[in-house]
Amino acid sequence: MGKITEALRKAAEDRLERIDKITRIREHKELVIKKIGDSAIDPRLVAYFDPKALITEQYKILRTNVLSTSAKRPLKTLVVTSSVHSEGKTVTSLNLAMVLAQSTQKPKVLLIDADMRRGRVAKYLGVDHKTGLTEILSGKAELSEALFHVDLENLAFIAAGAVAENPAELLGSETMKRFLAEMKTQFDYIVLDTPPIVSVTDSGIIGALADGVLMVIQAGRTQRGIVQRATELLDQSHCKVIGHVLTNIEYHLPEYIYRYL
Repeated sequence: MGKITEALRKAAEDRLERIDKITRIREHKELVIKKIGDSAIDPRLVAYFDPKALITEQYKILRTNVLSTSAKRPLKTLVVTSSVHSEGKTVTSLNLAMVLAQSTQKPKVLLIDADMRRGRVAKYLGVDHKTGLTEILSGKAELSEALFHVDLENLAFIAAGAVAENPAELLGSETMKRFLAEMKTQFDYIVLDTPPIVSVTDSGIIGALADGVLMVIQAGRTQRGIVQRATELLDQSHCKVIGHVLTNIEYHLPEYIYRYL
């Protein structure tokens, strides 16, 4: 009988401990939600809201891996793309740009929304910035009119701008080459968020001008054949694919279950 009593006591203690953990987690979440609720920035930009969060650490690992692939030739321009829409490439681009800017050296980082068909960088940042890459490449605006910042002084953004009628032609133009060359003299790192490669050629065009291409893949959704086709298209465009990022992966941690992206 004593053994049963001891087992019941231990089970009760374990239950109380779990309840205490849940309470502390809920209290923590309320603080986070309050912080996010005061901002127009998308809550998925964890590197902005909490630079020390465990998910942010995953982006810092990505930052390290990306930079270590180019030890001999420093990487300055990085294109981020995916096979199809809604795989998390824009969220990845934004968080990666933020952790790059948060580096100890405080490098100057520029994130360009090069998806001139359905750019979403400005939306994720909660700003209504209508002047962007389309206007720069078409000669309708100067760089100073398109650049904007969100809190971090060493991190600048250029939105996509108006929907372009001929985005592939603009991205493949001499104006784009000169623009990118000029930006490389002003910034240490340039991240370009681009459309999915399977649906349009834009990513391949810009990827050929960049030092490397990062492909985002949503786990459990994107079929292997589609990823292979995307890789073939990038290879045909003479792009250097330096790695892949898997999104929609669950990490089970001691007190939390984090959904990565």
